[in-house]
Amino acid sequence: MLYLLLEQGLNGLQYGLMLFLLAAGLTLVFGIMDVINLAHGSLYMIGAFLAAAFYQHLENYLAALLLAILATALIGALLEQTLYRRLQKMSHLSQVLATFALILIANESVKIIFGAQPLMLPVPEMLYGPIELVEDELYYPRFRMLIIVVGVLVALGLYLLVNRTRIGMWMRAGASNPGMAAVMGVRIQPLFTFVFALGAGLCALAGALLGPLLAVNVGMGESILIPAFEVIVIGGIGSMRGALVGSLLVGMIDTVGRVLLTLLLKAVSDPATANSVGPTLASMAVSLLMVAVLYFRPQGLFPARG
Repeated sequence: MLYLLLEQGLNGLQYGLMLFLLAAGLTLVFGIMDVINLAHGSLYMIGAFLAAAFYQHLENYLAALLLAILATALIGALLEQTLYRRLQKMSHLSQVLATFALILIANESVKIIFGAQPLMLPVPEMLYGPIELVEDELYYPRFRMLIIVVGVLVALGLYLLVNRTRIGMWMRAGASNPGMAAVMGVRIQPLFTFVFALGAGLCALAGALLGPLLAVNVGMGESILIPAFEVIVIGGIGSMRGALVGSLLVGMIDTVGRVLLTLLLKAVSDPATANSVGPTLASMAVSLLMVAVLYFRPQGLFPARG
């Protein structure tokens, strides 16, 4: 029982850190550019498809991963310059409608370029198999452990970027008061392009890392979008620390909660009902947490400070 909970805890940590990669870009774009980007999940889908396509030609996972990140970041920069720069001047309702349309365009474009069938992105050969965490008791897949390590490193890197570098100072200034930052010499538009490209690159990283575990198919971005929005609402819109804490909370509640609730229900009902209802209650628990945060602390657990 203990080792089962430890294993599910690691799964929750891995899921939470992947949500952080998506939520970090989403909260950066909204917190700094004040743009609601429903098409953020489409960049995750594009990154996964690009990684799978590059792998088919190169047969090298690391090279495919890096090329997918660079290509998706470039796509993000082009989208910011051609579309999102104009959306900044519009209302949030217009932004929602425009980015929802972009989801449909992205899905159809991916079908035209890559086809409607899912693409395969296999686990790298050197990362096959489990590693032994507790002798003869607890094993965990190497690739999932790599995802956890990468997620922690990215979280640390983003913290240092935002809080310990000149670019991070410009980002905070642009988020707080873009007009004053421009007067002080900050080039706001290139800064916004960099922020959007960074968010797109993080999406591609998440897509390429989850590609071997999930199916790389059209529409995969929509399924991850709702949890990403739940994360930034719980953590606090525009807050990097809030995105990390919110991601870990959602990951743990959704993953560990499924196991605990299923075990508890098995004690009072038949196994078939418990296996069906347990995961549903865990998903509901995440939504209830978001509702509770909105009611008692509308600005989120760790609101961004201007």
